[in-house]
Amino acid sequence: MSFKVRSSKFRHVYGTALKREYCYDNIRVSKSSWDSTFCAVNPKFVACIVESAGGGAFIVLPLSKTGRLPADQPVVGGHKGPVLDIAWCPHNDNVIASGSEDCVVKVWQIPDGGITRTLTESVVDLIYHQRRVGLVLWHPTARNILLSAGSDNQVVIWNVGVGEPLIHIDCHPDIVFSASWNFDGSQLLTTCKDKKLRLINPRSGEILQEAICHEGSKASRGIFLKGGLIFTTGFSKLSERQYSLRSPEKLDDPIVMVELDTSNGVMFPLYDPDTSMIYLCGKGDSVIRYFEITAEHPFVHYINTFQTPDPQRGIGMMPKRGCDVSICEISKFYRLNNSGLCQAISMTVPRKSELFQEDLYPDTIGDIPAIDAEDWFNGQDAEPILISLKDYHQPTRLPTASEMKVAKKPNILDKPSANKTVKSSSNNTTATPVAKPQFNQPQQSIPDDIVKEFKEEIRKLKAMIVKHENRIRALEARAAEDTTDAAKDSGDSLVLKNNDQNDVETKDNDTEYVDTNDDDD
Repeated sequence: MSFKVRSSKFRHVYGTALKREYCYDNIRVSKSSWDSTFCAVNPKFVACIVESAGGGAFIVLPLSKTGRLPADQPVVGGHKGPVLDIAWCPHNDNVIASGSEDCVVKVWQIPDGGITRTLTESVVDLIYHQRRVGLVLWHPTARNILLSAGSDNQVVIWNVGVGEPLIHIDCHPDIVFSASWNFDGSQLLTTCKDKKLRLINPRSGEILQEAICHEGSKASRGIFLKGGLIFTTGFSKLSERQYSLRSPEKLDDPIVMVELDTSNGVMFPLYDPDTSMIYLCGKGDSVIRYFEITAEHPFVHYINTFQTPDPQRGIGMMPKRGCDVSICEISKFYRLNNSGLCQAISMTVPRKSELFQEDLYPDTIGDIPAIDAEDWFNGQDAEPILISLKDYHQPTRLPTASEMKVAKKPNILDKPSANKTVKSSSNNTTATPVAKPQFNQPQQSIPDDIVKEFKEEIRKLKAMIVKHENRIRALEARAAEDTTDAAKDSGDSLVLKNNDQNDVETKDNDTEYVDTNDDDD
């Protein structure tokens, strides 16, 4: 009897934990009970949410700054409440967004070398939510598009470049647990506390499909895969952890539904579209399970489990352009432990050759946006711009921050009250443009008589300045002459005084000589 062995390049993928000196230690990990990854990384920085007195904060460290952190490590601390979620901008490695219990979303600009003192001034504050903001998510292809979801059951899509909300989606009866864009950002997937999975048109808020995600009451998560399929994690009625694979056309009929274990920790699915691999990282777990998605039955193939001695508090996944292709590294994770250690874990494919492995590294998503926020809002979609890692990867590469500019705007509370949303007549959905910015507005023209008056005043001021300059020069010249004359008079007086003194001394000598002769006589 013969057995067919499935062929896969990733059958022997193994994980390696870096030594402690190459990790980050002494981090005051946040004690918040919110189900978030608490960690976000990109090719330049690693950011971790930390415990902070008097508000919320997170730390941002350059990847090269490893080792034990000082007790007075500078933080990003402008929030008035604990920070619940952070996300790096995919198109600018120096821009990060944060959501907090103070109901505000802030966008920060991080300098290339990291922060040297506590940063409290954000680039822009996004104010709309009425309750805490527990989810922030950047658009994969459009510049400056950011999604936020709060405990007020609202989903808001922002144009960060002008600091205005573009779309307001009100179709969730309870808290939104997770959100995910599809590959080109034309559809939105959400999971909610009402146990439902929703496929939404993000521009109109229309629910395209909805179904029960997992029957358990604990938090569930859902992500879009590159081919259009949907992968979810959650709990069964008996609190058993599950994962499923679904088609967008039949959300209520999973292709695969598998039970893993009975742990209580929420599982975070982390997806690599280049290798079609999914990594399941449970909160409180000490393992990372990884699977490969294929078109063959059973579609979700278990590969292996990476075991660690300590449970994880949070985890962040490095974008593919931050992996080291010279050692066949296909994924890299940063695990945040309760002990305050942020541990780097490298997932590697064993290969003997040191040359670039083209089969392991197809063209991947780059850091260049495909479209602008205005184009996306007007209905245009575009797939991510792909780059080759063969010539891209350089260990010391520092992408410039000039690829995306975040303009600071006045407080949104100063805007007219007309920016409020107006609900549609539908009973279950509401998605209205909110404060749609007027792009490329012409500046208000100034009357010609006012311009002429300003020019006349400028001319008079220039004439007055010239007049004063001439007067100052004349006074300076006069003062210099007076100083020269005074010095000359002083010198003449000194000469006269010396001459008079010499005459007196000569007269005295003559007198003494005469008196001496008289005595001799």
